[in-house]
Amino acid sequence: MTIDEIIGFVDGLDGVLTLRPGPGDGSPEIAWGDTFFYYSPDGVVPTTTQPFATVVTKDYPGDETSRLDRPGAFRVNVNAGKEAFVRWTGHAPREPATAGTDPTPGSGSDDTVIAHPVYGTVGWLAVVNPGPRTGEATRELLRTAHGLARARYERRAEITGR
Repeated sequence: MTIDEIIGFVDGLDGVLTLRPGPGDGSPEIAWGDTFFYYSPDGVVPTTTQPFATVVTKDYPGDETSRLDRPGAFRVNVNAGKEAFVRWTGHAPREPATAGTDPTPGSGSDDTVIAHPVYGTVGWLAVVNPGPRTGEATRELLRTAHGLARARYERRAEITGR
């Protein structure tokens, strides 16, 4: 899967707002080149919610284990919920990994669904360089994360009367 294929897939889901920060848009320079997906059917950037998925193209400070400094490397990060997290890692987000179920990001873990190296403790999953082994799984996780984000949006709308 390429970054453009992932963006095209997520853009095809209803109510998605895709942000691609770049020079001149007021975003921090470190975010330039990355992509952030929100459920926002009104097209307004949410101020009180996180994206349901991201595509990052570089190492961030404190998040270097995926080795995104390699040419062409990128990581898809997905908030697909606790059930998906447990199914893919074999443990709950705040529980320690069991041997063999939570590969260390970086060399050897490309095209593998893993706990996010920083946000795994809150249930985020990640795939470094998704390919033939994880293409369908990545799409499934993105659909699940989108559905959860839509449900959260709808619950908030009911509460606030929007």
